Amino acid sequence: MNAEIVAVGSEMLTPQRLDTNSLWLTDNLNRLGVEVVMKTIVGDDRDRLTEVLRSAMERSPVVLVTGGLGPTEDDLTRECVAAAAGRELSFRQELLDAVAQRFASMKRPMAENNKRQAFLIDGAEALENPNGTAPGQWLDLGGSRAVALLPGPPREMKPMYSNHVEPRLRRMLPPLHIATAWFRVAGMGESDLDQTIAPVYSKYTNPVTTVLAKPGDVEVHLRARCGTQAEADALIAEVAPRIRELLGDRVYSDDGASLEESVGRILRARGETVSVAESCTGGGLGERFTTHAGSSAWFLGGFITYSNAMKTALLGVPAGLIESHTEVSGPVAEAMAAGARDKTGSDWAISITGYAGPGGGTEQNPVGTYFVGLASAKGVESRRFFSFPDRERVRSIAATAALDWLRKTLLAR
Repeated sequence: MNAEIVAVGSEMLTPQRLDTNSLWLTDNLNRLGVEVVMKTIVGDDRDRLTEVLRSAMERSPVVLVTGGLGPTEDDLTRECVAAAAGRELSFRQELLDAVAQRFASMKRPMAENNKRQAFLIDGAEALENPNGTAPGQWLDLGGSRAVALLPGPPREMKPMYSNHVEPRLRRMLPPLHIATAWFRVAGMGESDLDQTIAPVYSKYTNPVTTVLAKPGDVEVHLRARCGTQAEADALIAEVAPRIRELLGDRVYSDDGASLEESVGRILRARGETVSVAESCTGGGLGERFTTHAGSSAWFLGGFITYSNAMKTALLGVPAGLIESHTEVSGPVAEAMAAGARDKTGSDWAISITGYAGPGGGTEQNPVGTYFVGLASAKGVESRRFFSFPDRERVRSIAATAALDWLRKTLLAR
């Protein structure tokens, strides 16, 4: 079954507000096997909102509307849904009594305009809102078609959906069982990944495969929907291993764990530790290591040596080495990693030095170039990387590249 979400409110058309309700609703609808095929944000305009709602109700069997249920003149959702559905609004004294009781419990007087919240679309059911004054509404249009009116504040919308809308949707839906698989991949761009796995997933409409990308990190989601759990599990078991094999050691997690968490698991299992020495990432790598509770078992600490003088003073990088090779070079990255390992006594040490931009860079190593050093008991080595010269992208991808190199090295030894 398909659904649409209509988010109402002129404030969400400004850069100061985000429509987080739609993201939350999409996730919960997907868990039921309902696909959200369209989301629309509409300002507080009667004609536009009515037109959008009428089109949504014609296109999709389920429409969820959030916001616009307040008491003010620009709260238009009730009237516009009624107009789009060809229904009237009727005053309900019991709804007004509930609103009045809510104000009384807060020891506040109820304004006259709160009476607007006591109007119900003909044929609709009122949905209780214990966290606010705006009751929701469920309008059954027949033929497995319905519209749900939900308040805008998340603390009101979420429990109303969970307690009232989801049970009604379940009764509308055919029996459905879902099985999923999830791979997280590093060191591979979205287009390269898609080209690699498309020969497998493109042959299937069920399970559905989705590729989600952010700098240095790509996720592959598979979701099978079937009449029985055994059928759904069998589809995932048929497709997921084939995709997993094509991606090889680029997959660092199949349970949603982050890259740094995956590295931490390997270090913990081996009883080993790591330290860091950072320049252009400014502590970003260390921050990622310490994101997860318990990381003190394997992460000892690090050094932010942004200036050349600090590289020498804290890590023992020879000034002559920096002068000969520049601070952004393989030899300096190696010296930084070796210094961090020596100072902390860690089993492993990673260093990062680079030109994040917008200034700096040389003809040989332009902005976007960074070097990663890796030190262990077996010695020290470095690798050169290059990223699109955007400062934040370079800093983020450099930390990811360093983590992934350490992960692969740990797995190979």
